[in-house]
Amino acid sequence: MPATGDGQRTGAESRSSGPAATDVRQRVSPPCPGPGAAPFTRKDLDGLEKPGAAGDLAELNSLDGFGGPTGRGPHDAAALSAPGAASVLSTDLGATLVPSSGSLPLPGPRATDRPGNTDRSSAPLKLLVIESDTSDAKLIEELVAASGTPVELYWARGLSQAATLLAPPSGGPGRRGRTRPVEFSCVLVDLAAGLSALPSDHADTGPGDRAAADSPAADPLDGLRDLLRRAPHTAVVVLTDAADAQLGPAAVAAGAQDFLIKTETDGPLLARALRYAVERKRADESQRRLVEAELRGQENARLQRHLLPTPLLDGANLSFTRRYRPGRRRALLGGDFYDAVRTDDGSVHVVIGDVCGHGPDEAALGVALRIAWRTLVFAGLTGQTLLTTLQHVLEHERRSDEIFATLCMLVISPEELPDQAAPSHGRSGGNRGGRPPAARSAEADRPAREHAEVYLAGHPAPLLMSATGRPVVVPAEHAGPALGLLPCDDVAAGWPPYHLDLEPGWSLLLYTDGLIEGRVGAGSRRLGQDGLVGLIGDHQAGGLSRGRLVDSAIAEVEELNGGALTDDVAVLLLERNPAPLLMG
Repeated sequence: MPATGDGQRTGAESRSSGPAATDVRQRVSPPCPGPGAAPFTRKDLDGLEKPGAAGDLAELNSLDGFGGPTGRGPHDAAALSAPGAASVLSTDLGATLVPSSGSLPLPGPRATDRPGNTDRSSAPLKLLVIESDTSDAKLIEELVAASGTPVELYWARGLSQAATLLAPPSGGPGRRGRTRPVEFSCVLVDLAAGLSALPSDHADTGPGDRAAADSPAADPLDGLRDLLRRAPHTAVVVLTDAADAQLGPAAVAAGAQDFLIKTETDGPLLARALRYAVERKRADESQRRLVEAELRGQENARLQRHLLPTPLLDGANLSFTRRYRPGRRRALLGGDFYDAVRTDDGSVHVVIGDVCGHGPDEAALGVALRIAWRTLVFAGLTGQTLLTTLQHVLEHERRSDEIFATLCMLVISPEELPDQAAPSHGRSGGNRGGRPPAARSAEADRPAREHAEVYLAGHPAPLLMSATGRPVVVPAEHAGPALGLLPCDDVAAGWPPYHLDLEPGWSLLLYTDGLIEGRVGAGSRRLGQDGLVGLIGDHQAGGLSRGRLVDSAIAEVEELNGGALTDDVAVLLLERNPAPLLMG
């Protein structure tokens, strides 16, 4: 509300360019003097400077030569109190009235409190009273004054006027053309007179409609429900007559915060009910936002969980262990991604990658790259052709040209036997063009040998482990650049494969850089690949394998780091296992 003496107009007139809404008034908490009150003296005028001594507008109109609290003359006050206009009185009770014949003092700086520093308990309540009976409205004003609680009263004779005050801001996008409605703390509505019969709300309503609205069959709670729809975030307290006391609990069940019976209500009870209603509404709004946040969190968790891959390795006879920990708090998905599938020719394709960054955009890009990789594999692409196509996907999906992704891809294939390379075309059971049965039997008894093609695009090389020796880092001399760093037509943008022979009982550990970039102790030294080799070797020598090996390794890396790792971590462990496929 404008400060006193600044010359600005207050109330409904100052908030719209048109005439003020009819029968809407803002009142101060002290009661107005009755018609038989003694005339004002100079002592009374001096007392207006003190809080609680402001009189009615009608009394102020009789004071010739004095302006109102905002510097208006008596004609302005009379115009405001005329029938059909809104009665508005400033609630700044500390204002000083000065003679209109003298010079008005220059307005001083307007003290405005920051929203964050406002004491919610000491701020005056902005109360909208919906009451069609003038005597009852006067009674409510006296009760508010008797309560001693600072309250700014606004009066509306019906629901349509209240809806105008409760309507959201209107006007164009410009700040000057926008009207700001009053942010009411609470609405006090009389169910008997304020909502069940609305004689002033619909001026063009026909006699039949007015009769239907005033008929006893009309539900008095319909207006309350309409009010709750118009002001869903404002506390509502209802007033009932003693004869209609049963409407109070029904109104609370419909959404009101409290109810009062007129004949049993005094000033302190009214003030307590208003404060309680406001605080209860705030608590309800906080609970509603909390529930909405929990529901959004659950939906996001389900979405992220379903975006994690399900490896398709049926018939591969591999033990496949995966661990995934995003660096973001309360997230299930990060910029790291992985996948593993087996194609119809018996080859096993495995990928692990890392999109630079840690936000949701990077997580979404990682999901897009994983899905694109699986699609390309099932479409028959592999090697250089697949990685080139995947870079095109990255270039189209990333939000900026600085985004890139590292990647490690394996293609594990069984050793091709001579009979498979040159199959016999003889009759069944014959040996024409084939190998002797004894030789074929000996080769069948020999453990199958496998080999892998390793493609590195700026990604840490995997570890090759065996049952007899310590882990070794796969050579990375043939590594190419990360996806997205160089254009695809650049001669340096190539990813040649590294041929790796896999001995029986082999194991491969694939990981992202979040596992090896953790610190070791309080210094700046990082774990690195050499540290990871020693760590995995020690745990493997202790008899750990599969999930226990990966979990213990991650736990020790976090212990060396002094806490949880800040980067995303993805770890895959593939082990040749003659038993059926195991996943952990």
